[in-house]
Amino acid sequence: MLPPSHRPLAEVSYRQLLGSMVTLFLRERVFRTRATLALLIFAAFNTLWSAVALPLSEMSLSHSAIGAFGLAGVAGAVAAGPAGRLNDRGYARWTTGGALVLLVLCWLPIALTRQSLWALAVGALLLDLAVQAVHVTNQSLIFGLRPDAGSRVVGGYMVFYSIGSGLGAIASTTVYSLAGWGGVCILGAAFSAAALVVWLPSR
Repeated sequence: MLPPSHRPLAEVSYRQLLGSMVTLFLRERVFRTRATLALLIFAAFNTLWSAVALPLSEMSLSHSAIGAFGLAGVAGAVAAGPAGRLNDRGYARWTTGGALVLLVLCWLPIALTRQSLWALAVGALLLDLAVQAVHVTNQSLIFGLRPDAGSRVVGGYMVFYSIGSGLGAIASTTVYSLAGWGGVCILGAAFSAAALVVWLPSR
């Protein structure tokens, strides 16, 4: 059962609501920065997880063994609580910066996948921790921008999230066919470094 809502409904059309997301993007600098970070971090995220099955299959791992690497991502949820608490204490920018540096560095062990599956596990864990920390911090910051437009802020943010995820998936498999696993790692590191560059002016 949900409590009754006493807030008046907005007297606007669906088209106007969609258009207001564009207005939010144009007017709110924090929203623009955080939406761009969402696009880039999820592009990096899907660069790994969309292509990692390809080299593992070539190493004759079973489908169950390949799927087990996804469990490394479960540990990424651990980052949600600490990231949220740091944001509450006023450390959102530095939480983001530290996580983005980690996101760049995690591609070093990931690049060693063919030499060591442990390196892949460590790299995947670090990547998921970093992405989760930035994602939680993003949401903490954008939710406070316009309390009266929470759904539109979330909707606009998730557009960038989805674009980034699709971009990473398409780009990684394409790059793998052209340049192999090394090319995929360079691509993921490039997305990660781009996110770090976007964050730097916000310090």
